[in-house]
Amino acid sequence: MKILSNTREMIAMVLAALGLAACGGDGAEVASAVDWAVPAAGIPAGWKMVWSDEFDKDGLPDAAKWDYDADRNRWGWSNNEVQYYARDRLENAQVRNGHLVITARKEDLSAMPDWGGQKYSSARLVTRGKASWTYGFYEVRAKLPCGRGTWPAIWTLGTGGVWPDDGEIDIMEQVGSAPTIVRGTIHTKAFNHMIGTQRGASTQVSDTCSAFHNYQMTWTPEQILVGVDGVNYFHFANPGTGYAAWPYDKPQYLLLNIALGGTMGGSIDDAIFPVSMEVDYVRVYQPVR
Repeated sequence: MKILSNTREMIAMVLAALGLAACGGDGAEVASAVDWAVPAAGIPAGWKMVWSDEFDKDGLPDAAKWDYDADRNRWGWSNNEVQYYARDRLENAQVRNGHLVITARKEDLSAMPDWGGQKYSSARLVTRGKASWTYGFYEVRAKLPCGRGTWPAIWTLGTGGVWPDDGEIDIMEQVGSAPTIVRGTIHTKAFNHMIGTQRGASTQVSDTCSAFHNYQMTWTPEQILVGVDGVNYFHFANPGTGYAAWPYDKPQYLLLNIALGGTMGGSIDDAIFPVSMEVDYVRVYQPVR
């Protein structure tokens, strides 16, 4: 129900245009003061699907669409994460019964040539080198893992490969110790958690671990919106100040993963394993040309 006064609405529009949102450290995003001014999510009128994976063929994920990021297994992953990311391993990533299932396990994979001493395994799937997009409506329908120490994410990275300069968009992050909170965040050279300036917001979803939800992002030249089930809760407007603040006029690729521990995941309860994130589908839409 629309009950805001015209004056308040005008103030909200101005603040939203400036992209003002609260900043925090790792995992400390606070909902924007103008969340009530953010438009509803959904596929924009006149946009069409340009890429999807419906996960309808059992086995390993489709190699024409997905690769694996295992680049830092030997040296360890960022944010003090403690998982080994496996490649082409059904125990960690497989399609079954119409879902992609990414599974984290407590196990020692010391026989792997790139093993870095990790006591846990997981998978990070990426479309890097397969598909990337500039702008679009992204929708991933997923059920998240529960359990202290898990840190699932649905996100994008710039194809330029320099972080944070080429940008990151977190469409969904959650941690098992606070399973009802999901977060959307952007990271750029000017706005990132390393310098305490990242922009993001969070929202409550009561049953992330027992039900599927649609995690959504709308990205245009003017703004980035992040939402759940048709309701946007985070808005970042293009400030118009150059690449350091807005690298989002170049392609980004998609990532799906479960990280473990680290600065957001925190301490790990070994009793939870194995634990999985299930993905029903991934879809990308862009304007009809």
